[in-house]
Amino acid sequence: MRAAKTHIMSTSDKVGGDPALPMHKLPAALQELLDTPRSAAQQEFIDTLPIAIALVCLVDRKPTILARNRAFLQLVNRHSRRREIEPGRDLCVGIALPLLPEIEDFLNGDERDRSFDMQEGDGISGRHFAVRLSRLSGGESPVPRCILSLIDRTQQVEGERSLRTQMLRDSLTGLPNRAAFAEQVEQAMLNFTAEGRQFAVLLIDLTRFSRVNEGVGSLAGDELIITVARRLVSALRAGDVLARLAGDEFAVLLGVADDPSEAMSAARRMQACLATPIRLGDLEIKIDCAVGVAMMASTIDDAEDLIRNAQFAMKRAKQSGHAELYQAGDGVSARQRFSLETELRRAIERDQLHLAFQPLIELSTGRVIGFEALARWDHPEKGAISPVDFIPVAEESGLIVALGRWALRAATRTLAEWDRKAGAPLPVHMAVNVSAVQFQRDDVVSAVKAALTESGIAGNRLKIELTESCIVSDPDGIARVLRAIHDLDVTIAMDDFGTGYSSLAYLQRLPIDVLKIDRSFVAPMLHDRDSVAIVRAILGLASALGMATTAEGVESEALIETLIGLGCDIAQGYYFARPLPSDEAFAYLRSRPA
Repeated sequence: MRAAKTHIMSTSDKVGGDPALPMHKLPAALQELLDTPRSAAQQEFIDTLPIAIALVCLVDRKPTILARNRAFLQLVNRHSRRREIEPGRDLCVGIALPLLPEIEDFLNGDERDRSFDMQEGDGISGRHFAVRLSRLSGGESPVPRCILSLIDRTQQVEGERSLRTQMLRDSLTGLPNRAAFAEQVEQAMLNFTAEGRQFAVLLIDLTRFSRVNEGVGSLAGDELIITVARRLVSALRAGDVLARLAGDEFAVLLGVADDPSEAMSAARRMQACLATPIRLGDLEIKIDCAVGVAMMASTIDDAEDLIRNAQFAMKRAKQSGHAELYQAGDGVSARQRFSLETELRRAIERDQLHLAFQPLIELSTGRVIGFEALARWDHPEKGAISPVDFIPVAEESGLIVALGRWALRAATRTLAEWDRKAGAPLPVHMAVNVSAVQFQRDDVVSAVKAALTESGIAGNRLKIELTESCIVSDPDGIARVLRAIHDLDVTIAMDDFGTGYSSLAYLQRLPIDVLKIDRSFVAPMLHDRDSVAIVRAILGLASALGMATTAEGVESEALIETLIGLGCDIAQGYYFARPLPSDEAFAYLRSRPA
C-alpha cells in the first residue's frame, strides 16, 4: 500500500490548468485499493486525490458506482438535482447522465482507455469536463469495471472563449477586427457555395486620417475613428457586418443581388454618411474616404483573396475620387507590378540600366546648351520597358532612391567622359530628374555632393529637376534642401510646371532658376488659344521672377517660331532629337554650332 501511495503522490501533470494525476497511471495505482475492502485510511487516501474519480461497473447492464472519492462526490453533487450520490446508485442523475452511452459502450468493448470532452448544459451557463475511462483488469470479478475520471474545465473554456472574443474585437470601437471579419467572409463563402447567396466586400479608407493625427493628436484621432464607426453603423442595413481592419481602414460585408449596382449604391451611402464635417473640440474636420468594392465569385477560394480584390479597387478609388468596383485586370496588374519590382531591383543591382540624353536647345542661337539624362531599361527578355511603367514602381517600392543616386552618378560621369573626349570642359550642363519620393526618403544634398566629387564636375554644370509634387509634400523641408543644393552652385528647375498644385508664394521663396513648361500646354499651341494663353502666362511669370524657361515636347518648326515670339529661352523635343545613347549624344553635340 505504501509503495502505491508513494507512486501516485509523486506524479503530477497539468490538465486544464490544475495539478492532476496522469490519467493513464490511475488504474494500476488504484486497482489494489479498489479491489479489496477499504478501510477508513484507504478511503481517506482516495479522497486526497486531486481529481474526481469513481469506480464504475455494469450491474444489471446499468453503469453503477462502486466507489468514489470526495472530489467526485462534490463535483457531481454540484451539478445534480439530488443532494448526494452514494456508491451503489446508478449514474442516471445530473451531470453523469450524458456519460451513460459512453460508459456502457466502453465497458462492453475491449478498449483499455478512452478520453473525450463533455459539455453539460447550454453554451452560456453549461459546464465543461475532460473525461477519461480506464479499464481495470478482471481479477476474480467477471464484471467489467473502469475508473471514471472527471476534470472540470469550465473556467479554462470560458477563459479561452473570453480571450478569443477579445482577440476578435477592435479595442477602440468594439467592432470585429480583421481576423473576425475574415471568419465572417469565410462563412459567407460557404453559404455562397451551398446556397448561392451572393455578397460583396467593401473597403473604406479615410484619406486624411494621418494628417488629423499629426495636427490634433492621437486622442482626437481616436475620437474621430469612433465617430466614423458610429456613422458607418448608421448606414448599414440589417445583416450587414462592419469591421475595423486597420488604423483608418474599415470593411463591410453585405448580402447583395448578383447585380453589382446594389453594392455600389451601398458604397456611395458609406461615402455620403461621412460627407458632413466631424466636430473635434473646437474644430470641424472634413473626412473623405475611398471605397473599393469586390463581388464574390466562384473563382475565389479564400477570404483574404476577396478582401485583397477590394483593396485593389480601393487603390483605384483613391485616384478617381469615387467608389470603384474590382475589375479582373486589377489583380493581374498588381502581380505584374510586383514582378516588375523584383526584376527592377535585380537590374539596378546588376547595373543593367542606362541613360539616354535629350538635347536642350537655346532658341535664340540654336546651339546645344545641355542634355536631360533619362533612365532607360532594356530588359533581356521583354525588350525596352518604358519609364512610364517602371518609374512609378520604383517610387512605390522605394527603389527610386537607389535609381536616383545611380542616375546622378551616371549622368555626371558621362559629362566628365565627354570633357575628356573633347580635351576640355564643354559648354554644356547635365539635367537630372529627382523624384519627390527621393526628396522625402534620401539625403539628396549628400547624393549631389557625392556625384560632383566622384566625377570632378563643377556644380554649375549640373541641373536638378523636380516636380511641383515635391514642394506640396513638405514645403519647408524641401526649401531647406533646395537651398543647400543651390549653395553647391547647382541649377534647380521645376519640371512639368502648371500641372501640379504649388503655391506661387512658395515659388517665390524657393531658389528655382528654371521653369519647364509641360508638353501638355506646348503641343496644342498651334490650334488651341487657351494653351497659348497659358504658356504666355507662365513665360510672363518666369520673367517677373527672374527665371529662365524651357518648353518641352517641341515637334515642329512652327512651334519653335511661336515660342521664340513669346520669349521662351530653351526648348527640347523630337524636332531636335529623341533621347540618344551617350556616344550619339556626344556626336550630336559636336555637330551643332558652338
